[in-house]
Amino acid sequence: MGLKLKSANAIALVCAGLVLTMTGAAFAAVPLYKMFCQVTGFDGTVRRADAAPDQILDRMVTVRFDTNVRKLPMTFHAEQVTQQVRVGETGLAYFDVTNTSDQPIQARAAYNVVPESTGAYFQKLQCFCFDDQTIAAGETRKFPVQYFVAPEMATDAETRGVQEITLSYTFYPVSEDEKPATTGAG
Repeated sequence: MGLKLKSANAIALVCAGLVLTMTGAAFAAVPLYKMFCQVTGFDGTVRRADAAPDQILDRMVTVRFDTNVRKLPMTFHAEQVTQQVRVGETGLAYFDVTNTSDQPIQARAAYNVVPESTGAYFQKLQCFCFDDQTIAAGETRKFPVQYFVAPEMATDAETRGVQEITLSYTFYPVSEDEKPATTGAG
């Protein structure tokens, strides 16, 4: 009888451990996947760069800009529909955002590029999408994006023939549970 009880307890402990491990893995999966995509450019995720490349090629690429808003009282559009840039050259695009409500909005811009194979080569030096944005009631803001297409794209078999890249942004609300906690007496 005592042996059966010990083995039943061992099985229960193993099962509880597996449940806890799987729950932890489920919570860690999203941030780990996001980090993987940002590092590798996988799934069209744009990479953040510290410096522009030294090499600028003669090859031209058309960059298209797409803007979307999800569940926010605001307008959002690119000042230019397309830009022509040489591979390796730094481009600068501007986006206008207007809060059409009578309350401040805290929002975040998610982004990606199409075709997905260019995600590793389309890199940003400066972008409003790196941080949450607070836009006052009725305020219009102009946001710059400084970017380049890395010269390595020209030698990749999957991207060698790409002549057009679409950079797409979607502004969405920052929920209360995603806002950073404030500290100190207030």
